[in-house]
Amino acid sequence: MNERPDENFRERVTASYARQNIMRTIGAELTKVEYGIIEIEMPFREDLTQQHGFLHAGILSTALDSACGYAALSVMPEDAAVLTIEFKINLLSPGRGDRFLFRGEVTKPGSTIIVSDGRGYALTDGPAKLIASMTGTMMVVRGREGIDG
Repeated sequence: MNERPDENFRERVTASYARQNIMRTIGAELTKVEYGIIEIEMPFREDLTQQHGFLHAGILSTALDSACGYAALSVMPEDAAVLTIEFKINLLSPGRGDRFLFRGEVTKPGSTIIVSDGRGYALTDGPAKLIASMTGTMMVVRGREGIDG
């Protein structure tokens, strides 16, 4: 990661996240913004489930992709944005819980490509249960019209 983080990274991440309509649609909230680490949480909603009543894999992927992408954005200089170019997700356990936590963390920073790893957890009264993991590759974007941090 960059040795000196951009002093405004929290504000940039928060402002960008606020523009993500999909996260608002699924009721996901940005709950932690650290340099290289992002957490997003959301409550269980029946309208986001698949036929067996588990949180749909598409919703898990969406939230983990955002967590990984914003972790990458947090280590970028002010003039850069990021776009996901690839990800792999492992669905480890059914998405059953009262709430869900999605954590993204930069694994390999870079000036053109960043790799982030994400973990999705189901939260209930007991210990958090790991339900999904993701590795995402992000492309650094600079100077492209309509694409900013």
